[in-house]
Amino acid sequence: MRAYATQMDAARQGIVTPEMEAVAKKEHRTAQEIRELVAKGQVAICANRLHTCLEPNGVGSMLRTKINVNLGVSRDCKDYDAEMRKVMTAVDMGAEAIMDLSSHGDTRPFRQKLIRECPAMIGTVPVYDSVIHYQRDLAELTAKDLIDVVRLHARDGVDFVTLHCGITRKTIDQIRTHKRKMNIVSRGGSLVFAWMCMTGEENPFYERFDEILDICREYDVTISLGDACRPGCLADAGDVCQIEELVRLGELTGRAWAKDVQVMVEGPGHMPLDQIEANMKLQQTICMGAPFYVLGPIVTDIAPGYDHITAAIGGAVAASAGAAFLCYVTPAEHLALPDVDDVKQGIVAARIAAHAADIAKKVPHARDLDDAMAEARRTFDWDGQWACSIDPETAKAIRAGRSPEHEDSCSMCGKFCAVRSMNKALSGEHIDIL
Repeated sequence: MRAYATQMDAARQGIVTPEMEAVAKKEHRTAQEIRELVAKGQVAICANRLHTCLEPNGVGSMLRTKINVNLGVSRDCKDYDAEMRKVMTAVDMGAEAIMDLSSHGDTRPFRQKLIRECPAMIGTVPVYDSVIHYQRDLAELTAKDLIDVVRLHARDGVDFVTLHCGITRKTIDQIRTHKRKMNIVSRGGSLVFAWMCMTGEENPFYERFDEILDICREYDVTISLGDACRPGCLADAGDVCQIEELVRLGELTGRAWAKDVQVMVEGPGHMPLDQIEANMKLQQTICMGAPFYVLGPIVTDIAPGYDHITAAIGGAVAASAGAAFLCYVTPAEHLALPDVDDVKQGIVAARIAAHAADIAKKVPHARDLDDAMAEARRTFDWDGQWACSIDPETAKAIRAGRSPEHEDSCSMCGKFCAVRSMNKALSGEHIDIL
């Protein structure tokens, strides 16, 4: 029996856990530095004690920005084998977390398979699973039913759960009064909102928060405080519904920390580019530096099919301003369940955003690969360039498909290549162009 309940409990006792040691090595920091950050709540190590194949990672604004990939089956796309292929693609491409958002079929075996086989952090949204697990309509579920699904996911080994604890019956009046363009676009948030409307009861994830904390403490599950009122379009960004929920999430963060339960706080959503930095700073203040987990943010509403790009633009700004965790967005966002190629494009875009932010934040060794790439490009070391690439296979395929006459150039410039000309000029060689 280990001498601590959670990573935060251990950190506050002065204990350096194996997970802290692993994170310290990856982040080029000392284990004591990581322990101190976990003790303060500024770093979360999402590591359910039952997820035995986990390769631990830390989530915090001063660490490398981490990437989450959303996957899972739906009524229209229910191929679990295809979802598992997406999982392995995501892990191979460097995603640190997988969220299983399955909303159809026999969800538990797939979730358990993920936890047995996947080394990434596994997250879920238990309210999605409640209707499926009980095979009853939403209005027929009790508060106890909803809490029991949280317990089930914890027992299965899930590392973090998104719970929409911050909306209350007051939110119903706010949504009706303030006339948002997109109302609530959070799937989990809309389910909780609908349950409250149909039953007349308070949100059980808010009302029974202490019971949830006891579950999370028992299994060392991190709570990701979901933003039910995240803006679903630019017009709703920064409105009273979003900000009041954020204030409540700050209160809940303090209550979780009092029981040594780790917390991440979720954020927007759709947001104009010029509002992102201020939103990140506001969250850091209200939620006392708890890791911020953002979807995008998506910076324009008019690019269906290209929202991996709109999200990467917002994600780079958000992470450079303090967001710790980027939820990838694929080209299929707003349109369909992503396929394997969509997943790949979404991960590459998110990783570029995260890496650009890490350089801006001066995360230790963040720029090492960029400097190595510059050297490889100067010397026409193509293998060296592939080794530095986020997606080497795509880079190789482009070059191979349009190969140049000479290896010390590409098919765009040929002998007009500036790098080739400068190398020859500086070494005193004749520069042949024709």
